[in-house]
Amino acid sequence: MGRRKFVFFDVDGTLAAGRPGQQYVPESTKLALKKLRENGHFLAIATGRSHAMALQMMQDLGFHNMVHDGGNGITIDDQLVFIEPLDRKKCIKLINECKENGILWGISPYDTTYRLVPDERFYEFTHDVYMDTKVKEGLDPEDYENIYKVYIACYSPKEERLQTLNELPWCRFHKEYLFVEPANKEKGIKSMVDHLGGDYKDVVVFGDAKNDLSMFCDEWISIAMGNAIDELKQKADYVTTDVTEDGIYHACKHFGWI
Repeated sequence: MGRRKFVFFDVDGTLAAGRPGQQYVPESTKLALKKLRENGHFLAIATGRSHAMALQMMQDLGFHNMVHDGGNGITIDDQLVFIEPLDRKKCIKLINECKENGILWGISPYDTTYRLVPDERFYEFTHDVYMDTKVKEGLDPEDYENIYKVYIACYSPKEERLQTLNELPWCRFHKEYLFVEPANKEKGIKSMVDHLGGDYKDVVVFGDAKNDLSMFCDEWISIAMGNAIDELKQKADYVTTDVTEDGIYHACKHFGWI
């Protein structure tokens, strides 16, 4: 089976198929993971979700290792190693711009499954159930040592008024609001492999979406799912079949890891 591999998987559209809330892991993927573990390979999730938001998912999928917070945090053997926050000064500057432009906002100053907002308007505008939203009257980002994520509620292209967005990583997953969050899975993967004393040439990554582009590097093997975006496929060393068509199993078999 060759050298031990450090295999990192995106979740949505890679490990799991189906819509959010109705997701499932194909049986062929479960079998591939089982065989990879039996053959001594190291397995981890690589997700943009925060540690707190991804922990239950990691456990449900049977993993013990995870790159999370978009690459700004790692968990090994179920133990949180570290999480790096966003640039605090830039986040505060961005929130001040939101206030000046009448744009609703919220923050995650802790590693929790909820965000803080200054009033009810954020939830009334977004009706978002991705995570809990707690109102803290008089919320001031200056009161917090760390800021891990910022949430900005507005329709596109209103965010173009916020000049500081150009200085921070962000992504719009919903039409009602956007996330300001780390987006460099490569950074977390390298941190984890360094921590374990591994070699980058033994790293393998699986992905399908735009937020996986950062972890498709020349230093290791990058595998795009058949359902991946074209931009990711162009960067990939190998394109496997769709997540619903035994993609992970086929790729692992192709390379002789199982």
